[in-house]
Amino acid sequence: MMTQLQFNLNFEEIKEMIVSANMDEVIKSIVILVLNEYMEKERTDYLNVEAYERSEDRHDSRNGYYLRELMMNIGNVNLRVPRTRSGEFATAVFEKYQRSEQGFLLSLVEMVVNGVSTRKVTNIVEQLCGENVSKSFVSSLSEKLEPEVKAWAERSLDDEYHPYVFVDAMYIKVREHHKVISKAVYIATAITDDHKRKILGFKIDNDEDFESWRNFFDDLKTRGLQVPKLVVSDAHKGLKKAIRSEFTGTTWQRCTVHFKKNLVDKLPKKGMDEVISNLKRIYDATSPGEARMLKDTFIDKYKDRPKIEKAIDALEKGFDDSIQYMNEPFKRHPFIRSTNFVERLNQEVRRRERVIRIFPHKMSAFRLVGAILMDYDEKLETKKRLFRDR
Repeated sequence: MMTQLQFNLNFEEIKEMIVSANMDEVIKSIVILVLNEYMEKERTDYLNVEAYERSEDRHDSRNGYYLRELMMNIGNVNLRVPRTRSGEFATAVFEKYQRSEQGFLLSLVEMVVNGVSTRKVTNIVEQLCGENVSKSFVSSLSEKLEPEVKAWAERSLDDEYHPYVFVDAMYIKVREHHKVISKAVYIATAITDDHKRKILGFKIDNDEDFESWRNFFDDLKTRGLQVPKLVVSDAHKGLKKAIRSEFTGTTWQRCTVHFKKNLVDKLPKKGMDEVISNLKRIYDATSPGEARMLKDTFIDKYKDRPKIEKAIDALEKGFDDSIQYMNEPFKRHPFIRSTNFVERLNQEVRRRERVIRIFPHKMSAFRLVGAILMDYDEKLETKKRLFRDR
């Protein structure tokens, strides 16, 4: 039973995700990889020799493959079933799969999300096929899954225009040369010309700085990303410089959530409820002119209070960069004034990353982060448009 294995993720949540969602072609292709690889291992065990190995203990000879269709609730898949010259070898995959298709899918998603630890993946494949497998088999299986993530991460972006781009970074811990170091995970999302969200890509690099951000943006442009109208981010100096360098003619929108939090942090801790309310009211405006009027009113009201001087100074300096979204149609404002969506993606990654704590190497982090983002992006394609201007 599934409960016999000690998994760290929330299985009820994963199960709900599987039951309520249509499994996409990416997951289907991974199902095929897993089953084909396991049947190959079954034949090798039956023959008692590896391919091209000579041995007196050989039971039979390899004799190619035949195609067999398997009906699944994600659609039919064609598998390469190994066969032997005598015809006596028979795989147990079809029988085992048909006994527990839902359990198989649950195990598969767990493997994709936890595709980092050989021990964990071994447990999952054992759950899938009901018998022990070697670490080398699991390692080879994990390596065969990497191209799926890599192909998605390098896919072309020139099929549509992305007027609004959102970027953010988070940090993870990775072992490197016997040391535990921090790595930055750069994530870029967008709203397309069709008014739908999309994950553009990600990259794992060293500490967040200008060169790393510039290289990330250069990769996106190489894949076909056109110059956007608006790039939304926090006010990291290296990031701002990279945006100016790589996207000539693009407007930078400072995330209003980060900006307002920064202003509130500069206020005294007590007795500021009215001040904070009036500060936030500035961003309820529907146009730059209205916002500027509310800002000037705010400053006139509180300019003689020394304890608020730092917040007023910061507001003056960052105001223009924080209201650029107001130049766009009003119905778009809630969706383009902050990096909240990227923050939610960060939380999705962090939720799984807490289980692992320290990645054994950079590629294991690439697999996990990529699998999560790839799955999330596939779900976004089925969502409705965020807004309609009319």
